[in-house]
Amino acid sequence: MTPEIDQIFDSVKDRYGADSLTRVEEMVYAQRQERHPLQKDAKWIMPGISATPWHDPYGHPEVEPVVRAFEAGHAAIKQELTDAWSGRKSAFSDYEHYLSRQENWQALYLFRDGEPVESSAPLVPTAYDVLTREVVGQGKLCPLLESHFSTLLPGASIAPHCDLWNFSINLHLAVDIPEGCGITVAGETRRWQEGECLLFDYSFVHEAWNNGDRPRTCLLVDLWHPETTVPEREALVGLITEIRALMG
Repeated sequence: MTPEIDQIFDSVKDRYGADSLTRVEEMVYAQRQERHPLQKDAKWIMPGISATPWHDPYGHPEVEPVVRAFEAGHAAIKQELTDAWSGRKSAFSDYEHYLSRQENWQALYLFRDGEPVESSAPLVPTAYDVLTREVVGQGKLCPLLESHFSTLLPGASIAPHCDLWNFSINLHLAVDIPEGCGITVAGETRRWQEGECLLFDYSFVHEAWNNGDRPRTCLLVDLWHPETTVPEREALVGLITEIRALMG
């Protein structure tokens, strides 16, 4: 690590207490900890976070209002997304996962590079409003990551992989779901139910596919894992931001 990271951690501990970053420091400074075998390819595993692949979307007081707000807005969100897809397809782009880029996986971003994507607001105003009001404004979105409409074209699949860490969690609102679609996390396959949310820890091996006859779209939101604390979140943003800067 660097003196800049040490300074970030010291600043947080000065304000929240000497023990406020115990788990973050263990993740950063200790040798690789024991982890679930289906998380083995994740870059960072913060100790003390439940090794639970699938979560009840209504099971966390911090996440439940977000779930209910997105589900309540589903009808409007679907119509606005449909209009954007048919009339402003140029606003979508090939999704650039850190592992690869896929032409058959399209994305319309609502939050990216640490801030809301304001150009998307007039295209999908309901989703943008819920995101900025219920998620970004409440400090629930992990600003290191993003939120986007994720559209898998017919025949597309996402290969099994682990994402980078376990201190954020992925929320899916099922916006437009044809038959023949599914997602597997840690060996358990589930189907999206249109208008409902799924919540899972994507540090576990997961994959998805669309074997249907039309595009499958979910709204993806990268939330802080509800088992992380405010000082941990602040330190993690500083840590990962500094590492990204060092890596260019």
